[in-house]
Amino acid sequence: MFTRWSDIDRMFEAMGLLRGRLDSMYDDFDRSFGTGWTLSGNYPRTNMVDRGDFLELTAEIPGIAKNDLNIKLQGNYLEISGIRNIAVPEGYTVHRRERGTTSFTRSFSLPSEIDASKVTANLANGILVLKLPKAEAAKPRQITIN
Repeated sequence: MFTRWSDIDRMFEAMGLLRGRLDSMYDDFDRSFGTGWTLSGNYPRTNMVDRGDFLELTAEIPGIAKNDLNIKLQGNYLEISGIRNIAVPEGYTVHRRERGTTSFTRSFSLPSEIDASKVTANLANGILVLKLPKAEAAKPRQITIN
């Protein structure tokens, strides 16, 4: 039974660790057969960097328009989801289909509280960049010694 938000945060972190281990297991499986098939292709690879006053998250999201992305922030829980629709025009025949309709959802437990009113998101050339300013209480401060 969960009694505090920190318990829920720990549960999401544990789920993220499990997901990462499963992803690496599938990547190893993929390499052993030498195919291009990967499970990790269904969701974007991300980097998150702490830049002092803000966190910067960069995600690879090729082929997905900004109108097909959803970004939700609640407390220090961030969720990014999206869908890519590939529709064949009516009356046309498909000769080859390597890019299909797909969707993804990524969630993150952020290491600090975020000021949601100042968050910015930019999507260019298939790269999503989120700037997540830390809440005043979470910003680093220099402490002087008396």
